[in-house]
Amino acid sequence: MTPAELAEVVLSAAHAVFTERGLDRSALPERTVVERPRNPEHGDYASTLALQLSKKVGVAPRELATALADQLGRAPGVKSVEIAGPGFLNIRLDAAAAGLLARMIVEAGEAYGRSDRLAGQKMNLEFVSANPTGPVHIGGVRWAAVGDALSRLLRATGAEVGTEYYFNDAGSQIDRFARSLLAAAKGEPAPEDGYAGAYINEIADAVRGTRPDVLELDDAAAQEVFRVEGVQLMFAEIRSSLRGFGVEFDTYFNEKDLHDRGELELALQRLREQGRVFESDGATWLRTTDFGDDKDRVLRKSNGEWTYFAADCAYYLDKRERGFERVVIMLGADHHGYIGRMKAMSACFGDDPERNLEILIGQLVNLVRDGAPVRMSKRAGTVVTLEDLVDAIGVDAARYALARYSSDSPIDIDVELWTRATRDNPVYYVQYVAARTASVGRNAAEVGLTRGDAEAFRPELLGHEKENELLKALAEFPAVVATAAELRGPHRVARYLEELAGAYHRFYDECRILPRGDEETTDLHRARLWLNDATRTVIANGLRLLGVSAPERM
Repeated sequence: MTPAELAEVVLSAAHAVFTERGLDRSALPERTVVERPRNPEHGDYASTLALQLSKKVGVAPRELATALADQLGRAPGVKSVEIAGPGFLNIRLDAAAAGLLARMIVEAGEAYGRSDRLAGQKMNLEFVSANPTGPVHIGGVRWAAVGDALSRLLRATGAEVGTEYYFNDAGSQIDRFARSLLAAAKGEPAPEDGYAGAYINEIADAVRGTRPDVLELDDAAAQEVFRVEGVQLMFAEIRSSLRGFGVEFDTYFNEKDLHDRGELELALQRLREQGRVFESDGATWLRTTDFGDDKDRVLRKSNGEWTYFAADCAYYLDKRERGFERVVIMLGADHHGYIGRMKAMSACFGDDPERNLEILIGQLVNLVRDGAPVRMSKRAGTVVTLEDLVDAIGVDAARYALARYSSDSPIDIDVELWTRATRDNPVYYVQYVAARTASVGRNAAEVGLTRGDAEAFRPELLGHEKENELLKALAEFPAVVATAAELRGPHRVARYLEELAGAYHRFYDECRILPRGDEETTDLHRARLWLNDATRTVIANGLRLLGVSAPERM
């Protein structure tokens, strides 16, 4: 029995009590929850439903709790219900009801943990969106790991999600990139405001390889060649790097398309229709201060040039026109100032910023070696890149390390820790359970032990304290996934997996799964093999949500 199933049993008991006593059933919630007590001696699960309802219906908490306990105690699978304090319900399940979860998980397979909690929501999730002027740096890599994990979580809870990379191929930074490539091709120093690093020379050489005549052109024409072909090469490299990191996007959206298709004009027209646009000093402005922004924003300058903010408006409108009800944008630590203006922009379109737009800010990441931050990249020069991180600790460790912490907290990734094959390395600790459970399965097959027919499974045999602890941990997985999706926190899955790994290790140490020597195979061995395989299923499902492998051998 999962916590969600038990919560439904509790609510059903409350309906029965309210009907029997003639109480107002409209006071009952649509759903309730049960929680694991901190002290296992207080039972398997606890409910505060009696405390929540007593004032609403004018019945003393303990009196209502007593009636609920009596009704709940008759439910199949409930061993006992005790009343504590002013009206807490401490519930114990019988071993059979608890143990049946192992079979349910194995039979559900990859579906265990999935739900329809966010069904009906259509979201556009934009993340990374690094400018194609250099390799993805470590800050962007954090959003690659967190954003991809979040998309998996949202889909696992029923949301319709489109992932998107905003390819910024227009603007002054692209001009600086092109000038830098041209300078490198000529053997000249990088422009003062340009880009440097070995990758600039590599791309410049690649462009010259396909256009050997490029330096015979005048500087303006040559710069345009380097702009077009250099950006294509850089972005192809970015996509390849992300693909190697396990991250693919549904859509790669070019900023240049907004200009070419006239979408900035369309956005301006829509904003005018809302009465939020005004002219001043020859420029066109959006009155974002109407919705809490600290100042109004320029859409088009007095010289006729569009601003970056105008492109932001057009891009937001484009997403909404494609049918996305909620636009989720993941930005770096230096983008806090964007929140107010973007929320105000959404309101200027007539949208509800709290429903239609969500902006997540990620904090800084440092790669640390020998206790000191790694500052320089061999290839990029000034920043640590995705390749630097993967070379240092590997894809699995990098993805897990970046997703393990709340994105609003800065983190240091210690190379020594994340490459260590010991229990203090979190990803090793979790993956070791994946490998150990697989190894148990292989060893069981060698000695002729199988789970047997599902109908012959005897869940009541799983009554050991460590078996019960592991079952309760496994039961929490669906709720963890749902909460992680709703709160945009993949780190909750990682921390859960570490707790589950600890519960499995304690179970493994005290509960023999395989028969020893010539020992006869019993129903207890088979029941424990179900529990072992259920653990493997949940560990694999959880790691999959983080984009991390669940190895069968280590």
